[in-house]
Amino acid sequence: MTQPPWRRERREQFPGVPAWSLATSRLAPEEFGVSRLEDVTREWAWGGDGTGGDGAGDGGADRADGAGVRVCVLDTGVDAGHPRVGGLERSLVVADGEDLTVVDCEPVDPVGHGTACAGVIRSIAPAVSLTSVRVLTDGRSGSGAALLAGLRWAVEEGFDLVNLSLSTTRSRYLPALHELADRAYFRRCLLVASAHNMPVVSFPWTFSSVISVASHDEPDPMTYYYNPAPPAEFLARGVRVPVAWRRGREIRSTGNSFAAPHITGICALILSRHRWMTPFQLKSVLYLAASNVVASKGGAHVRA
Repeated sequence: MTQPPWRRERREQFPGVPAWSLATSRLAPEEFGVSRLEDVTREWAWGGDGTGGDGAGDGGADRADGAGVRVCVLDTGVDAGHPRVGGLERSLVVADGEDLTVVDCEPVDPVGHGTACAGVIRSIAPAVSLTSVRVLTDGRSGSGAALLAGLRWAVEEGFDLVNLSLSTTRSRYLPALHELADRAYFRRCLLVASAHNMPVVSFPWTFSSVISVASHDEPDPMTYYYNPAPPAEFLARGVRVPVAWRRGREIRSTGNSFAAPHITGICALILSRHRWMTPFQLKSVLYLAASNVVASKGGAHVRA
């Protein structure tokens, strides 16, 4: 019997893509067979793919657009005035001080990282409701306590999805983060977390209760793959991604940070069409609609 992929030796990192990722332009993702309980397709999940170049495009009148879905972006803040962002429902920051309260603030982003993530989500789910909570300062660092405070607020506010294009390597925050991730899961608040860009262990993307995302190096924003050898469960566009940036600019950037919001946007499409889904069901549909998942029908493999 062939050894399952999650028990194999981990492959070496591909040059040119972030850690935990796969250069799918050079090595095709392996097909992953599944016995379907239902015929879950992309058309069923969100109405099928669009045809746009750097955005999701228009998949037709029946295609979901994210309407009714609330997404919280925990990051460096979001510039609500950037054309790729298209406005925010609310902008907040974890205030300095002993209490680390979450308070309203101007919708700005001194770094650009959070704006980039919000713009990717908007490009895929144009009608989604976006809220920004600033927990990072310079795009590279922030206190673990601020991350916990911002995430706790987002979970208690009942967001459908939380985009976490960040992580921490500090193990002292692991228990509290794990508890929050589990609480979010059972409150039907799904956390979408990017894998670290370096081959190190960090949190919360390694938790089973979140959707963990690394990168592939193809240009289609709606192409994503199931990874049968976690901890990164899905691979989405993350190499030379056109993103919104500070001061109204647009740049191309690489990182698992930009792969995660692609999956967040696709999750928003699914939820806007199937509002009853639990995080478990949503992750299952995401898996069944992945570009490399195949189903066995009468002995012949049919691509999903």
